[in-house]
Amino acid sequence: MASETKIVNLAEEAKLATEAVHPPTYAFTSICKSLVAGGVAGGVSRTAVAPLERLKILLQVQNPHNIKYNGTIQGLKYIWRTEGFRGLFKGNGTNCARIVPNSAVKFFSYEQASKGILHLYQKETGNEDAQLTPLLRLGAGACAGIIAMSATYPMDMVRGRITVQTEKSPYQYRGMFHALSTVLREEGPRALYKGWLPSVIGVIPYVGLNFAVYESLKDWLIKSNPFHLVQDSELSVTTRLACGAAAGTIGQTVAYPLDVIRRRMQMVGWNHAASVIAGDGRGKVPLQYTGMVDAFRKTVRYEGFGALYKGLVPNSVKVVPSIAIAFVTYEVVKDILGVEIRISD
Repeated sequence: MASETKIVNLAEEAKLATEAVHPPTYAFTSICKSLVAGGVAGGVSRTAVAPLERLKILLQVQNPHNIKYNGTIQGLKYIWRTEGFRGLFKGNGTNCARIVPNSAVKFFSYEQASKGILHLYQKETGNEDAQLTPLLRLGAGACAGIIAMSATYPMDMVRGRITVQTEKSPYQYRGMFHALSTVLREEGPRALYKGWLPSVIGVIPYVGLNFAVYESLKDWLIKSNPFHLVQDSELSVTTRLACGAAAGTIGQTVAYPLDVIRRRMQMVGWNHAASVIAGDGRGKVPLQYTGMVDAFRKTVRYEGFGALYKGLVPNSVKVVPSIAIAFVTYEVVKDILGVEIRISD
């Protein structure tokens, strides 16, 4: 087959299977553009929902003996009243610094993983017209998520601590680099990966289902066109937004308890912990966990099964637009940059 050039976005990668192509050869500029598109998508989506992201983490880790945040509306009002407008976005700078490289690596890794898996699948089955199945898409998405999460996990760990700081906290991290150096000095290098295991386990249903559901929905809509949404073999931005929203809702619901556990594990061993964790000295000391299983056991034992879903409401409100905006922004930016992928024989 003669070489040809196509502009392909992330969510369309699995469709290369229908064209009987081999894994593509990327030019350096195409790789850079793809990374930029992923980074922009992550930064824009997280900034748009930063207040809800901060409230979610506060609800997940606050001392159960000294409750300050009782729900989405009350929590946002409390933050506004006690910390002002800037309080709504506390930790967002660190989050963007983390999510931009995280998203860039995740999206780009997914492109590479999906093409590698497709090539192996076609070779194994002997069918060059084979398509990626939802299970194979799940595997590609999970691989991408684990690679990206592991590469930036120390930044996520300190971001969680910075996010829960309030004006009453006894010790203040002055920023991401100060937090990283302080944790490294006081708690050792292993502390930067507290909560890593539940994060890895959570990546499989969360990131994997996000990609798999999103792409499967798009493929189904384009092939069957049940609601006449397809024009010139393309879906509108609104339809892609809906697909991303559905994917995000399913992924976050399945993986949410693991997110709660990892956040709680990240707070363990924090000297001069934020007042939200320590309870302003009026409540009992926060629980200490020896590992993921211990964290699950103690959380359910002392706070009930519902504690595994603390913060689910603001997370549900934020994750739908966040995931949807990330996917759509990535596709739009990639089209604007004109990312070209060479597909050769």
